[in-house]
Amino acid sequence: MGFHRRLAPSGFDRGVGAFGLAACVMSAAAAALGALPATAAPQDDTRAEVDRLYTQAEKATEAYNKADERTDSLREQVGTAQDEIARQQERINTMRDTLGSLAGAQYRSGGLDPSLALLFSDDPAEYIDKAAALDRISSHQAGELRDLQFAMRELAQKREEATGKLAELEKSRKAVARHKRTVERKLAEARRLLNSLPYAERAAYDRASRSGRSDLPDLEDAVPSSARAAAAVAAARSALGRPYVWGANGPGGFDCSGLMQWSYAQAGVGLPRTSQAQRYAGRQVPLSQAQPGDLIAYRSDASHIAMYMGNGQVIHAPYPGAPVRYDPVGMMPVSSVTRV
Repeated sequence: MGFHRRLAPSGFDRGVGAFGLAACVMSAAAAALGALPATAAPQDDTRAEVDRLYTQAEKATEAYNKADERTDSLREQVGTAQDEIARQQERINTMRDTLGSLAGAQYRSGGLDPSLALLFSDDPAEYIDKAAALDRISSHQAGELRDLQFAMRELAQKREEATGKLAELEKSRKAVARHKRTVERKLAEARRLLNSLPYAERAAYDRASRSGRSDLPDLEDAVPSSARAAAAVAAARSALGRPYVWGANGPGGFDCSGLMQWSYAQAGVGLPRTSQAQRYAGRQVPLSQAQPGDLIAYRSDASHIAMYMGNGQVIHAPYPGAPVRYDPVGMMPVSSVTRV
């Protein structure tokens, strides 16, 4: 079926209507368009290329989501490291102040050689008591000095780690921008090809892209695998009709993995951001045993994902221009079924 060729739309700015025109071109339309006469070979080639571009864009969208998630994680790690560095620096400053006070006291005492101090002391017994106390202070001071040296080494290590995280963060930011450009380039090329089609064919694509089921299919006999799966199913149903927006995870718009993440979040379950990671977010079950709430990953690379709703139906965010809707579970090759 043509659904598997739809490209995951995208919107770095999460704008719901950014690619509304691009939506005209649904991969789901493959079936409807496949009935055109054989004489329309050039148009057939154009539709096939559009489908291919949408598929590539969907994969790039998931790569963008992964890079964006990594960037958020690194940003949090860098913030934590900077807080730790600040606390460690404050501790070192306090230790330095303490050692400075001890050093100043010793300096003010004159720092006489112990044997001379004993010789000139008016009360040798009193001196011996003071010397013992001073010895304990010196030992304590030596310990404080060792602690200071260790803290300084630890601080230097934390700073080095933070520098590495910052470099990794910058690299991840560049990856996000690169994947964003890839998605936008694929979508722009798909739009250009669509606009090159005769009006009637463009209209056929538009009709096909909106032909998915948005009504509630017969799911009376479908029983979710758990209470949280039931809550996720209810959330996904509530998103019916909302637009596909690449890089978005709700509530105003979704890409395929964004819809799954948002739906399970409403059930109190945190899913990874990408479809590739979501396929491993639970226990694998055979397709024949799928229950509502299970995640259905498509294509060998799991670049598209949907939620099983029962009776052979899934709900998903298909591609640009096609809103969240129901489709048959067999709309494209299934690679795995995951029970969260």
